[in-house]
Amino acid sequence: MADRTAPNCHLRLEWVYGYRGHQCRNNLYYTAAKEIVYFVAGVGVVYNTREHKQKFYLGHNDDIISLALHPERVLVATGQVGKEPYICVWDSYTVQTVSILKDVHTHGIACLAFDLEGQCLVSVGLDSKNTICVWDWRRGKVLAAAPGHTDRIFDISWDLYQPNKLVSCGVKHIKFWGLCGNALTPKRGVFGKTGDLQTILCLACAKDEVTYSGALNGDIYVWKGINLMRTIQGAHGSGIFSMNACEEGFATGGRDGCVRLWDLNFKPITVIDLRETDQGYKGLSVRSVCWRGDHILVGTQDSEIFEVVVHDRNKPFLIMQGHCEGELWALAVHPTKPLAMTGSDDRSVRIWSLIDHALIARCNMEEPIRCAAVSTDGIHIALGMKDGSFTVLRVRDMTEVVHVKDRKEAIHELKYSPDGAHLAVGSNENTVDIYGVVQRYKKVGECISSNSFITHMDWSTDSKYLQTNDGSGRRLFYRMPSGKEVTNKEELKLVQWASWTCVLGPEVNGIWPKYSDINDINSVDANFNNQVLVTADDYGLVKLMRYPCIRKGAKFKKYLGHSAHITNVRWSHDYQWVVTIGGADHSVFQWKFIPERKSKEALHIAPQETLADSNSEESDSDQSDVPEMDSEIEQETQLTYRRQVYKEDLPQLKEQCKEKHRTTAMKKRERAPGNGIKLHFIHGYRGYDCRSNLFYTQTGEIVYHVAAVGVVYNRQQNTQRFYMGHDDDILCLAIHPLKDYVATGQVGRDSSVHIWDTDTLKPMSVLKGFHQLGVCALDFSADGKRLASVGLDDNHTIVLWDWRKGEKLSAMRGSKDKIFVVKINPYLPDKLITAGVKHMKFWHKAGGGLIGRKGNMGKTETMMCAVYGWSEEMVFSGTCGGDICIWRDMFLMKTVKAHDGPVFSMHALEKKIVILCSDVALWDDTFERCLKTYAIKRAVLAPGSKGLLLEDNPSIRAISLGHGHILVGTKNGEILEVDKSGPITLLVQGHMEGEVWGLATHPHLPLCATVSDDKTLRIWDLSPSHCMLAVRKLRKGGRCCCFSPDGKALAVGLNDGSFLIVNADTLEDLVSFHHRKDIISDIRFSPGVGKYLAVASGDSFVDIYNVMSSKRVGVCKGCLSYITHLDWDKRGKLLQVNTSAKELFFFEAPRGKRQTIPASEVEKIDWSTWTCVLGPSVEGAWPVISEVAEVTAACLSNDRRVLATGDDLGYVKLFRYPVKGKYAKFKRYVAHSTHVTNVRWTHDDSLLVTVGGGDTCLMIWAHEPEGLREFKPCDSEESDIESEDDGGYDSDVTRENEINYTIKALSTNMRPMTGVKPHLQMKEPSIDERPPVSRALPQPEKLQTNNVGKKKRPIEDLVLELVFGYRGNDCRNNVHYLNEGADIIYHTASVGIVLNLTTSCQSFYVEHSDDILCLTINQHPKFPNVVATGQVATSPSIHVWDAMTKQTLSVLRCFHSGGVCSVSFSATGRLLLSVGLDPEHTVTIWKWQEGAKVASRVGHTQRIFVAEFRPDSDTHFVSVGIKHVRFWTLAGRALLSKKGVLSSIEDARMQTMLSVAFGANNLTFTGTISGDVCVWREHILVRIVAKAHTGPVFTMYTTLRDGLIVTGGKERPSKEGGALKLWDQELKRCRAFRLETGQIIDCVRSVCRGKGKILVGTRNAEIIEVGEKNAACNILVNGHMDGPIWGLGTHPSRDVFLSAAEDGTVRLWDIPEKKMLNKVNLGHPAHTISYSPEGDMVAIGMKNGEFIILLVASLKIWGKKRDRRSSIQDIRFSPNSRFLAVGSTECAVDFYDLTLGPQLNRINCCRDIPSFVMQMDFSADSSYIQISTGAYKRLVYEVPSGRQITEQIQIDRITWATWTSVLGDEVVGIWSRNADKADVTCACVSHSGLNIVTGDDFGMVKLFDFPSPEKFAKHKRFLGHSAHLTNVRFTNGDRFVVSAGGDDRSLFVWRCVHAPH
Repeated sequence: MADRTAPNCHLRLEWVYGYRGHQCRNNLYYTAAKEIVYFVAGVGVVYNTREHKQKFYLGHNDDIISLALHPERVLVATGQVGKEPYICVWDSYTVQTVSILKDVHTHGIACLAFDLEGQCLVSVGLDSKNTICVWDWRRGKVLAAAPGHTDRIFDISWDLYQPNKLVSCGVKHIKFWGLCGNALTPKRGVFGKTGDLQTILCLACAKDEVTYSGALNGDIYVWKGINLMRTIQGAHGSGIFSMNACEEGFATGGRDGCVRLWDLNFKPITVIDLRETDQGYKGLSVRSVCWRGDHILVGTQDSEIFEVVVHDRNKPFLIMQGHCEGELWALAVHPTKPLAMTGSDDRSVRIWSLIDHALIARCNMEEPIRCAAVSTDGIHIALGMKDGSFTVLRVRDMTEVVHVKDRKEAIHELKYSPDGAHLAVGSNENTVDIYGVVQRYKKVGECISSNSFITHMDWSTDSKYLQTNDGSGRRLFYRMPSGKEVTNKEELKLVQWASWTCVLGPEVNGIWPKYSDINDINSVDANFNNQVLVTADDYGLVKLMRYPCIRKGAKFKKYLGHSAHITNVRWSHDYQWVVTIGGADHSVFQWKFIPERKSKEALHIAPQETLADSNSEESDSDQSDVPEMDSEIEQETQLTYRRQVYKEDLPQLKEQCKEKHRTTAMKKRERAPGNGIKLHFIHGYRGYDCRSNLFYTQTGEIVYHVAAVGVVYNRQQNTQRFYMGHDDDILCLAIHPLKDYVATGQVGRDSSVHIWDTDTLKPMSVLKGFHQLGVCALDFSADGKRLASVGLDDNHTIVLWDWRKGEKLSAMRGSKDKIFVVKINPYLPDKLITAGVKHMKFWHKAGGGLIGRKGNMGKTETMMCAVYGWSEEMVFSGTCGGDICIWRDMFLMKTVKAHDGPVFSMHALEKKIVILCSDVALWDDTFERCLKTYAIKRAVLAPGSKGLLLEDNPSIRAISLGHGHILVGTKNGEILEVDKSGPITLLVQGHMEGEVWGLATHPHLPLCATVSDDKTLRIWDLSPSHCMLAVRKLRKGGRCCCFSPDGKALAVGLNDGSFLIVNADTLEDLVSFHHRKDIISDIRFSPGVGKYLAVASGDSFVDIYNVMSSKRVGVCKGCLSYITHLDWDKRGKLLQVNTSAKELFFFEAPRGKRQTIPASEVEKIDWSTWTCVLGPSVEGAWPVISEVAEVTAACLSNDRRVLATGDDLGYVKLFRYPVKGKYAKFKRYVAHSTHVTNVRWTHDDSLLVTVGGGDTCLMIWAHEPEGLREFKPCDSEESDIESEDDGGYDSDVTRENEINYTIKALSTNMRPMTGVKPHLQMKEPSIDERPPVSRALPQPEKLQTNNVGKKKRPIEDLVLELVFGYRGNDCRNNVHYLNEGADIIYHTASVGIVLNLTTSCQSFYVEHSDDILCLTINQHPKFPNVVATGQVATSPSIHVWDAMTKQTLSVLRCFHSGGVCSVSFSATGRLLLSVGLDPEHTVTIWKWQEGAKVASRVGHTQRIFVAEFRPDSDTHFVSVGIKHVRFWTLAGRALLSKKGVLSSIEDARMQTMLSVAFGANNLTFTGTISGDVCVWREHILVRIVAKAHTGPVFTMYTTLRDGLIVTGGKERPSKEGGALKLWDQELKRCRAFRLETGQIIDCVRSVCRGKGKILVGTRNAEIIEVGEKNAACNILVNGHMDGPIWGLGTHPSRDVFLSAAEDGTVRLWDIPEKKMLNKVNLGHPAHTISYSPEGDMVAIGMKNGEFIILLVASLKIWGKKRDRRSSIQDIRFSPNSRFLAVGSTECAVDFYDLTLGPQLNRINCCRDIPSFVMQMDFSADSSYIQISTGAYKRLVYEVPSGRQITEQIQIDRITWATWTSVLGDEVVGIWSRNADKADVTCACVSHSGLNIVTGDDFGMVKLFDFPSPEKFAKHKRFLGHSAHLTNVRFTNGDRFVVSAGGDDRSLFVWRCVHAPH
């Protein structure tokens, strides 16, 4: 019988021939040790040229394609391809991994680069977005990631002279990146006119923001900043692939085969043309250069590496070569010499010396080569070609002997016969031809039986037979040399084969996996001497197996290195080496074979580290020597913890169901009960599938877990305290080395680990986001800082955490098989072990990954436990067979037989070890002898025990030592304490594995009985002794039980359809019956004397027995389904029955006749008990999501006031009885993990007893009736559906909730335009294209330029000078004091504004790309003037910046799609809280300085308005929103939250909450929509300040220095009240302030309090400062309150301007004074405004079609008129002041003659206008007017006749007084390419006539030259406005530009910068 283990010999990689030059660049460098580092296939190679030695890095599992060298030149980073590619950082000296970076990129990693310090690494992915990622590589953490470009990126580099700057380049682009916070922000390089836009292949950074880059056409582009400065033409003949910077300058290498050296200023030094050198050839292409001192390394496309010495540059050394393009298939070894021959599709055949590791000969053929063979005497080499020919060469000098072409298809295999006489040639034409060698290769035979291409052949030793394999998987035999097929198997029995390279045949069955028919093994070769076989497959694995291997799925050792398919493998002639060749990687690998005797000595050499094991997992063949599986372990490995519904799914389920139930929710729902319950004691311990989950704490209490509860048990007082943070089964528990904190892991879709304090029972940290399904093992490190956890997912992921920070340090897939235990090395916290089914693994941390190696143990055993010994190398592990394995490092030193059963738990003491299986044994440290064993038997149970042992020697699952005792947990759910001297005390006990369903409470004693599927009936004492009084084993499990009314008898229903009645004290049988086949599901004594017994079964019958006579007296028939619940009425005459089909039936006792009783009567019946879950009186107990969460049990308290229910999700709920109407309110309690199977009140209602199905627990809850409850937080949550009333309606709140913030980049037309845009219109050619110049009149000026000085200067730039506006109407809490009140900060549009109150100067922060929505300041003294602002965007960012310097400190890119609506700094100022506008309203916490996200969680289904940190905390904050207030805690990286509890105040309703403030002692104040303020302590409502304001309380501010609170709301000003109030710290007394704004209703949106002053921002866009003492108001900022601002008019001679807006006001603004001078309320929305030429009159056009003329001096109305019904779009005075033109949406322009006086009669109008009028301009002589219309057409009319002018020549001659049109040939250039949805909305030409400024729907102001007739003219753009600019104007003398915003209701004033003379 062949040995089934893997062979003991092994292979070691010795040499790799080749270098990857194809599809890679910049991958060849000198290390600090002057070695050369590069890569080939999946191997990193470090090559020492002086000693001619190679070292290999084998940490990758697929092709490496990128490499970067650390600045210190020792560490190397390499990136690979693959589905989940990773980056390895490794040491080139030791070739060991330093760090693994994973889980970000997909497809592959195209480029890598280290920064100057070497702290950060940047990587570029091959995914569709070409993601760029910046890593802190030592910690394996992503610092920032961003999509790189839509097309491939070829190179990336850090700017080594400026921090946090990078440059990337690629297909048709170059980008300059800034890294700030967690955001990478790109700026595209501007090619401009200096060079063509083309693909950039490589780059290098220099000083002063200069970047050199190599382009595809061979030019070098030199960049300064982001602009192309100059090009160096023709640096190379074609593409420049590589550029390398060093101290002396730069080296570049290109496709033209040249290397050029340049000095530091990029002046050429020299050229090295490699094509011209001795080794050169035509078509040589350089892919990589590295220049160090006087040496240059060059890597070529064809896998060569040259080394050039600079002073002898025409003699380069060729130091490495390999095959190049095309596949490499041919391999042969020389029969007598250590030579290998290879041939490839590159048409070359090469001979390699295996001793010198060098290429010794090379010859180029005509055709691609596919196979090779060397004749037996070593003289000839035969090569099979792809075209069907073969060639024979002499090995000596590579001269041709013969060339034969008999076939057309490729020759895939050829072999010489052992006697040297024949050559067999196998082709893809399904034949083998036999040629005679001596007859000059004449064809002597052919084999034609195959029906597919020939893949492998072998000769027999006597050269008489040939065996072949073909592509269809057939193995055939032929007689030689004739080629006749042998079919007689007898003939073949004695044949011996000379070689074995076939993949088919009984000898090599084992190379194939067990259950697969895949043919991915390309080649095998047998080594007969050592009886090993080597195979090569498509996955790049070389495997070593025993030969022969007869059974499928043999064990093997596997070796990685080749990346893709390995095409061939051969042993060298003396079996010293194995040579393998890679198809796609063109490389030749040479492996040293280390036979068995040697490999013993080699043990001391550290094994080469690989990420894959050599003892592979897949190869578990049918081992004969596998120990039998222990049944318990078998059960345990098969347990699945999957749930149909996870608690995490509930919110979504509820949402889905809510829609259905909106209607019912409108009805008034039943209130929740006033009573509560509190968990008091749990009988149970989870031992049946968990281990090592029981410990002593610091104080000597005992901590363990059961169901979803962490229990801290005090054995002196016999009391329990509970940690209730989990919401599903806890599966594992670990204790901190200081014994004060505990970590517990639970089941869940995204399962979490909680670390909590055993004293306060508060969570310290919650770790989430990594493990799916559940967490099954945990361990703390010895210093207590780290925690290791193992998940239940298919890969059993291992994660190492820094648990206090909640940070994941590393993660890795653990193993396919279940892991039982993880342990961190106590001496080296970077190392850990895992043990589990069939494996033991030793891990160490490397950056963000873990590297694991299997322990070598010969045969694979299942390890149940493991523990570290007294040195870092020593490990003990216990197996399922009862052996103890002793390990040193990863080698098994010895095994000791310790037990008969599995070893479940071990514990190391000083020099002693405790182990247990079914007894406890103490061993010495070397496992020489067993010191002591403790048997666990009933006999030794001490008197103080709290229960009884069910059986002797139970299986032990946990052990812990301390306090002079050994603590033991058993599989049966008992916790025992073993004294050192021997006595045993039982402390806690519960049911064993199996569901518990049966529960009954005693009629007058504090006892209860339970019966379970574990086949026991138990009686429990509920009084303070909390112990199990009696237990009885049953022959079957049971599901129900019931005490008789006198308490003497106990009836028990069993699962086989029988039931028994036992004596309640002794548990001895009285009677038993067996009438049914199915489970007995409920059993009940009739009330009174208990004359009858009703027994319900799964057969859907209820049998009624007479207890006295023991006879069956009646059967209730008629139920259709399984019976679930029974109840008697008080008289014992009526039975109520529930079935699982939700039927409710009534039967009369004792005969069992069915009755139908109307619902109204049922309520009048007096029931003795109520445990039914159906019926009108309990209708409200069913939840919204009843489909998944059935109510399984109910019980009415004896005082008939409270109904307790249990359901499938593990909730216990209390309702007020009767529970009528749907969805009653309730209190709910979580402690059980899965379904609650039964609930019962005790006889006096003092306790509620519940049992859990899957968690086997019996829980006892203390009942706290109404009135008794002192004020304390209850652990219940309020009910599911909030009541619909939310405190009223308010238009402002509704608008803020429903507003859809437009994202600028996506904005569309503001005006309803039609037609073709100007830049897309075809120009009509004019009839004659202008007569010759001589005769023509000189072209008149386009524009009259009267009022500008003599010299006209163009405008170069615009600088933002002033902004009039403040965003108050839909944002809040966004005005703050800075610098002790000297400055204020606020925002509008996308600009943050700092206003100095003394000088009125504004300064701006303009880095946001879209509207700012929220603003906050950091109040910590360490961070003065630090501001955070959040914006609108699809993936928005938060900017943290310095208000004084406007420096950006950090940018946080977030996932709040839609925008960020609230930001808040924590007390220390280090954390920032943000809330999103995404559908989930995510809440996120950031460490803003690092840009790191700390935690994030779904906030609420509806809008959250504000979230703020408590002013004294970094971990507590409160969020408020639509019907929502939540109190949050940050624990590690998790956010835990509690809903506010309202039930403490009668009739309190959850309203929409708008604002929040804080007081001392955990008080929180929230302002509501109704004007009340709610006061909360912790999360309980304690009082309501009714009507603090009459309208919504929009804003509240907590003053840090004195705790006073300012509130602002919406109110009508009155004598006593105002919209602004200042309150004391408790919100008891207040003082109101009036805002003297003159508004009917004041609406305050933002408040802030400084020294003696209060700053108020209003809905009407005013910012007001109110003095606290004198209540004086000072308006600091004014703005339009509603937009858009349509009208804009600048004064003809002064720097003032007018604006008119939708809010019905016209306002006059003064630029030098920086303020509003006046405003006029018109009462209607205004649309346009214009000054007369002298500036004495103003015309205003209204939205309703009216227009008004005012006199400027007196603001009196001079005249008004309404001739149109719809909006006036533009209004203009003619330059001679005679005419007024009024353009409207009614497609008309009306003319009025002003000289006729103020009655304003229309004198004429322009007709035939195709669409509405947008802008109008008069000509300088007042005789023409041009009109731009909504159909993208510009028309010219005569004034005042209204006749249209169509002659182009005439139009061209007109000189215009003004130009505000966006249409016309002169302004085609202002339309941009991407204006498909959005338009240019407004324009204005400067008075000088040289510039035009435009505004568009994207919110951009652009400056062009005028005229700009060419399309897509060059321009400068200025950002700041929100979407939709409405108007833009130059002021007189072109000093300023004023732009008016649509969405942002703001006016921006820009200073014009003129070009110098």
